[in-house]
Amino acid sequence: MGTYSQKNSFQALKDLQVGSAHYKIFSLQAAQTQLDDFSQLPKSLKVLLENLLRFEDDLTVKTEHILALVNWQKTQRSDQEIQYRPARVLMQDFTGVPAVVDLAAMRAAVAKAGVDPEKINPLSPVDLVIDHSVMVDYFATPQAFEENVDIEMQRNGERYQFLRWGQSAFDNFSVVPPGTGICHQVNLEYLAQAVWTAEHDGEKFAFPDTLVGTDSHTTMINGLGVLGWGVGGIEAEAAMLGQPISMLIPEVIGFKLTGKLKEGITATDLVLTITQMLRQKGVVGKFVEFYGDGLADLPLADRATIANMAPEYGATCGFFPVDEITLDYLRLTGRSAERIALVEAYCKAQGLWRNTGDEPIFTDVLSLDMGTVQASVAGPKRPQDRVVLADIPQVFDALMALDLKPAKEDKERLMNEGGAGAAVDAKQSALQNDEPHCVIEGKRYPLVDGDVVISAITSCTNTSNPSVMLAAGLLAKKAVEKGLHRKPWVKSSLAPGSKVVTDYLAAAGLTPYLDQLGYNLVGYGCTTCIGNSGPLPKPIEDAIQCYDLNVASVLSGNRNFEGRVHPLVKTNWLASPPLVIAFGLMGTIRKDITQEPLGVDSQGQAVYLKDIWPTQAEIDAALQKVNTQMYHKEYAEVFDGDEKWQAIQIPDSQTYEWNPQSTYIRHPPFFDGIDQPAKPIQDIVNANILAVLGDSVTTDHISPAGNIKVDSPAGRYLLAQGVAQKDFNSYGSRRGNHEVMMRGTFANIRIKNEMLGGEEGGNTLYIPTGEKLAIYDAAMKYQATQTPLVIIAGKEYGTGSSRDWAAKGTNLLGVKAVVAESFERIHRSNLVGMGVLPLQFVNNQSRQSLNLTGHEQLSIRGLSDELQPHQSLNVELKRADGSIEQFKVLCRIDTLNEVEYFKAGGILHYVLRNLIAS
Repeated sequence: MGTYSQKNSFQALKDLQVGSAHYKIFSLQAAQTQLDDFSQLPKSLKVLLENLLRFEDDLTVKTEHILALVNWQKTQRSDQEIQYRPARVLMQDFTGVPAVVDLAAMRAAVAKAGVDPEKINPLSPVDLVIDHSVMVDYFATPQAFEENVDIEMQRNGERYQFLRWGQSAFDNFSVVPPGTGICHQVNLEYLAQAVWTAEHDGEKFAFPDTLVGTDSHTTMINGLGVLGWGVGGIEAEAAMLGQPISMLIPEVIGFKLTGKLKEGITATDLVLTITQMLRQKGVVGKFVEFYGDGLADLPLADRATIANMAPEYGATCGFFPVDEITLDYLRLTGRSAERIALVEAYCKAQGLWRNTGDEPIFTDVLSLDMGTVQASVAGPKRPQDRVVLADIPQVFDALMALDLKPAKEDKERLMNEGGAGAAVDAKQSALQNDEPHCVIEGKRYPLVDGDVVISAITSCTNTSNPSVMLAAGLLAKKAVEKGLHRKPWVKSSLAPGSKVVTDYLAAAGLTPYLDQLGYNLVGYGCTTCIGNSGPLPKPIEDAIQCYDLNVASVLSGNRNFEGRVHPLVKTNWLASPPLVIAFGLMGTIRKDITQEPLGVDSQGQAVYLKDIWPTQAEIDAALQKVNTQMYHKEYAEVFDGDEKWQAIQIPDSQTYEWNPQSTYIRHPPFFDGIDQPAKPIQDIVNANILAVLGDSVTTDHISPAGNIKVDSPAGRYLLAQGVAQKDFNSYGSRRGNHEVMMRGTFANIRIKNEMLGGEEGGNTLYIPTGEKLAIYDAAMKYQATQTPLVIIAGKEYGTGSSRDWAAKGTNLLGVKAVVAESFERIHRSNLVGMGVLPLQFVNNQSRQSLNLTGHEQLSIRGLSDELQPHQSLNVELKRADGSIEQFKVLCRIDTLNEVEYFKAGGILHYVLRNLIAS
């Protein structure tokens, strides 16, 4: 973590007395007497300022950095790079397992170099929550939870053994076992303290609770006034090993909230509206801070829902200052009276408390009267694409028209070419004669485009919010009382983010109704929101494939990118938990759910959404069932786990005993040769293009996620290792095996490579022979001839989850640079952290303006150990006809620290080399 400021240039070190407790603090008010007035700084920047004062060392934090943050108030922007040290790190298991694999590999590397392996240890507290591994294999039965937990333990026993070893081998490293909750909800309800305390040189210090996490939605904790955001696993590992996070002082967009939500409007409707507004504004790489007197009526769970979706609106974080509502939530969730008193006293003393009428100075401002928010969903492919509830059918029909147009053109082309068109006609004729349908338990049902096949209450975004969860339970109760049923083709599930949810649903008497509609508990974890939706019933899958149907999912999550929820479900809609159930009852998105009946009651009368939608008074009455005892009960033994977890045997060793036969945990090659000097940076010469990609290519497209196809490179590898297809598990569960992950990089079935005319699937053109190959197979052929590779892309490259394997896999495929129109913040950082050069087109150039087809070779000139942040570089473009052109790119290595990381081969390589050298 570094040493607390011995310099104390601004006399900020002071005492704070809270009751009988005594704390040392770095006082912003005291520092202000030595500086210009900064009382109107955004409160999120005051948190950063305290961090700089506390770690001022004249090396990583200098007086000029502190002054730059104070002077921000005058200009509302800054080009100053600062070194930020968060108090702690949060991980989930998909990103946590490879992080612990890296730590274990680093221990092996330093041991090989003759250094004590115990020097590799987290210096900051690290909490890893196992929440990403449970899949919805079983659903709509009372046994679903137990059956899913059993199969989770069978599939992941080796990973869990590895994590238990890590918990015993590493200091400052805690694991929350499976079946407990989602990391962000556990963080909100238990781990976070709002104000952190730590012993240092015999004194007890108090300071803002801050963190980084290996999941994009770490931002959820900003709803509690805790500054936190997602970073790549690579950057998080460096942070836990004592490296500061290098960042530019951000712009801060103020978002003023006024008014109150109308009757029947949910926090989900509010967050989808805010997401759309901020995406349109453009806040990538910026802080968003919420303010305004509307916050006085905004429950903390609603704030957390809004903060959770910061990655969807593109911001680094969405920060809510601490106020009375924060304290009420801390009381409800069982934090100690001493901690709550400290939070209030500290935040008021530091100017971090929200007061009525606060008007900080911001870079820019948006505002929203919450009384204008309408019932909404988002979809069908992006979370920022908000759709008013009544408009879903038109949006879907327009999408279908777009999808059918290329099919018609393809058919005409095939007819002109002769022969093949007849096959198209034959298939269409067959479909016309046999209407699309499925057979479930011997009964035939029509199954057509727009039918809902997945209806999932999932994700921390909404399951952390008692209001919308109880609304779902109340809607289920009314639906059952009216005699409504979920449609037979709908796969339904309830996967809360903590056990407290099932406690309050039961206390409110709502569980039986959810169960009756098929929304039985399936697990405590992310499930459908991260692609762990599990298989659809075979009759449904067969019908979708046979009739080439465009079916839908409706989920209460935060992500709906193509190929994420389920590979056979093309359109995915984000909605509030009560709407998730309503669409499960209706069974289609092609009808206006606000006007058309959901079904008929026991008397044959039509039942409409308005007939079963709960009133605010009913929700408020149910909310009275949520109490502090529930939180005390469920978090009393949060790290213990069940008997299955406790029965896992672990080796007693400080270095991991790698199993060469393992298909889950393999010794990665990243640190091979780390005891040798780093090679100097050299120009990239005559690189081939591995893929040409369009706009908004997400880390879901790049990094392996979801199911492993049997005929994919990863599937073929597992079969060769003797793994049966039924035991493939998911890509996420095998993130500790680089052999699987590099084979799955760029293998998403929805990725479109323009080198193949935009054809979907993880293939490319291998230029030397002109053959179409899987991207992995082509990359290995290029590696065999020592040919460097580049990726060409459009805008917002790497948007989405903070998946470190999107960068690690890129590195292992031999990609030396990615040239894109713009980058998502975390992925750009991850690329640098893995020694891959991010380059940005300039002068309004793009792959289209340069007419890049993938047949070209690129040479990137001007690279050397003198490389500087944001340096302009020359690219030499050699076309297939031998002609040569030049164009400029901007080097997106953004800070001097990142230059040092890149020189060392990556951020972890930098840490290791320094450790070995010392």
